Amino acid sequence: MSRLTDSEVAQYAERGYLVPSFRLPAERVDRLRESLDRLIRDNPGVRPEKLVSAHVVGRAGAANPEGVKGSADFLDLGMEPQILDLVEQLIGPDIILWGCHVFCKPAGDGHETPWHQDGHYWPIRPLANCTVWVALDASTTENGCLRVIPGSHAAKVTYPHLFEDRQDLVLQQRTADEAFDAGTAVDLELQPGQMSMHDVYMIHGAAANTSTKRRAGVALRYMPGTSLFDRSLKPVDGKSGVPVSFATRPLWLLRGRDVTGQNDFRVGFD
Repeated sequence: MSRLTDSEVAQYAERGYLVPSFRLPAERVDRLRESLDRLIRDNPGVRPEKLVSAHVVGRAGAANPEGVKGSADFLDLGMEPQILDLVEQLIGPDIILWGCHVFCKPAGDGHETPWHQDGHYWPIRPLANCTVWVALDASTTENGCLRVIPGSHAAKVTYPHLFEDRQDLVLQQRTADEAFDAGTAVDLELQPGQMSMHDVYMIHGAAANTSTKRRAGVALRYMPGTSLFDRSLKPVDGKSGVPVSFATRPLWLLRGRDVTGQNDFRVGFD
């Protein structure tokens, strides 16, 4: 059983993020890199930064409203017991996996991820989620690692976001500049197999990758069973920059129970 230390749990509560000491073994990372290469080959029409629902298998291409032919290897990663042990310490014993987004920024032209809050985009009510960002490549300031604004989650509010109609962005909604101080940003540099964890209200982003080195990672999305994945909501009304279909997105109850009694675990499965 993997465990967060008391200081790691305290950091997450205070700052909204942490980099746990736990990391995946090198052999597992190597296999996931191979899975990523297959995922990219299987989805030639999708930018590699926008491989949404990479864990959803059984529906491919046009048959999948989100347009991605997924891989069971990323679903296995989302169900990894040692990762769930860490998540349970942060959001409680009732854990629902509802998303897996592969962010692969190619060398030289990897798109920028603008400053944003995840909760601005998502139909979870009340907003609650822990994202586990697993590095498959070295993620550094040079190739556009994840950047966070410490403590920006504390007020538990979503700040205004501005729409940018640009094709060189991973997401098209940017947190308004007056909501935070970019000068306080922390770069989360990770080696392959390391991971970061962040809160749903955390303001974060990543610069474009103009380096000669690829930067790839997998964002696993976990919500507690005390929240509802409300399929009737369209938080940004199709203007996110990535194709999403929350109405057909499958959910997995991995631990505990659905406390709300309202989450639908049948939708999205063949």
